[in-house]
Amino acid sequence: MKAIRFSGAGIAGMAELDLPDIAPGHALLRVRAAGLCHTDIEVLHGRYGEGAFPLVPGHEYAGVVEAVAGDVTAVKPGDRVAVDPNISCGHCASCRKGLANLCASLKAYGVTEDGGFAEFSLVAVDHLHDIGELGFATAALAEPLACVLNGLGAAGVGAGGRVPATALVFGAGPIGLLLALSLKAKGVAGVAVADISEQRLAFAETLGLQPFISGSQELAANARSFDFVADATGVARVAEGMIGFTADGGTALVFGVCAPDARIAVAPFEIFRRQIRLVGSHSLNHNIPQALDILRSDDGTMARLVSHRLPLADMLPFFAKTSGDPATMKVQFCAEP
Repeated sequence: MKAIRFSGAGIAGMAELDLPDIAPGHALLRVRAAGLCHTDIEVLHGRYGEGAFPLVPGHEYAGVVEAVAGDVTAVKPGDRVAVDPNISCGHCASCRKGLANLCASLKAYGVTEDGGFAEFSLVAVDHLHDIGELGFATAALAEPLACVLNGLGAAGVGAGGRVPATALVFGAGPIGLLLALSLKAKGVAGVAVADISEQRLAFAETLGLQPFISGSQELAANARSFDFVADATGVARVAEGMIGFTADGGTALVFGVCAPDARIAVAPFEIFRRQIRLVGSHSLNHNIPQALDILRSDDGTMARLVSHRLPLADMLPFFAKTSGDPATMKVQFCAEP
């Protein structure tokens, strides 16, 4: 089978690999769509995960069950499924608390195990979720959407009917826009997005979001006025500035992946006096089914975040890019139907 393969840190190329043997409890998935995430680039350069090379990347994917092990009854060949990539131990302190995403020995398809940027992928059947008639490109958005839902859950958005009136998301890239659209889906009346790219903000506006140019006087005039603020840029100074836009009694979510050695300064007195809730979230936590429910009910707006649907070999140049054309949003490998 053809695959994108990391042979070592910073080294990626096309490879011809043998089909994996189907282990007990597993299914062989014919991949139909796999999305590129910034995490994939971080894995390539050894900045995320355990640097398990050689490795087939890709943790956002969906496809068709090609074959199953003899002991498998939960899925069958022909089933259309999406993958939950996280592999938790199930018995550490975090897992026992229901925080499988914080597992002490967390692994993941596409990060520590071969993932979705290949014609086929071997996946444990308890990581597969039925997508029905949902398009594969849309179903491959379930993993990043599940990460968003985990973040909103950690922030208490929607819990017990608690929905903020206004929200601001920093970052109009694909994950920031998915976060903003999820806030709208949860009933937040006014959702704004801030970014330095006017082109991306123009696109955000077509999605029904209020655009602000980061650092502008217009944005500054809205200081302390958003009930919920999230950083989806992974830029430490942006995360540091969130509190200044959070309303009294509001919530700020650190969602973007900042560099591990980055530091920010926050005044504890301000957190105390203004009763600000500062929250973090990591990855997804068994919420692919909830993400698929949202994608099924969406009117196609979320699917517009996929800007490129490409053959596998054409994906390779995007692994070398940390930035580029602002019109580039979610890039996916999409096989022919």
